[in-house]
Amino acid sequence: MRRLLPHPLLALALLGIWLMLTQSVSPGQILLGAAAALLATHAFAALYAGPPIRVNLRPLPRLFGHVAVDILRSNLAVAAIIVSRRRDRVADFITIPISLTNRQAIACLALIVTATPGTLWVDFDRRRGTLLLHVLDLVDEESWIQLIKGRYESLLMEIFER
Repeated sequence: MRRLLPHPLLALALLGIWLMLTQSVSPGQILLGAAAALLATHAFAALYAGPPIRVNLRPLPRLFGHVAVDILRSNLAVAAIIVSRRRDRVADFITIPISLTNRQAIACLALIVTATPGTLWVDFDRRRGTLLLHVLDLVDEESWIQLIKGRYESLLMEIFER
C-alpha cells in the first residue's frame, strides 16, 4: 500500500485543497484531484533525502562568515564590471574536483555557489566527483579551485561528513 500511496495523509489533504480551489465536487474533479494528489505524493517521496543526519555545528559560523564576505565581494566585483563596461573580461567554465559525498553537503555547496554573483553551478558529475562552474570574470582558474575547496568544501566536510 505504501508503494501505491507513499503519503496517504498528504494525498488526502491535497485532494481536499484541490476540491476547495475548484469549488466543485463532481466525479471528474474528484478523479482529477486524486490523480494530481497521487502524482504529487510520488514526487514528494522521490525527494526524500533519507533519515536525519547528525551534523557538526561548530564550523557553521565560519562558513556563514565566508559566504557573507564572498557574496559582498562578488556583488561589488560584478557591479564594478557592469559600471565600468569592461570588455576584457573572460567568462568561462571551469571543472573543479569535489570530494564531498554527502547529498546535503553537495546541495549546500550548490546553494552557496549559485547565491554568489558572478558564479553559476552548471553540473555535478557524481561518478567522477567533478563540479562544472561558470565564472563571469575568470582571471585565475587555480584560485577558484582553491576558493571552492579551501573555503567551502573543507567546512562542509567538517559539518556533514564526520
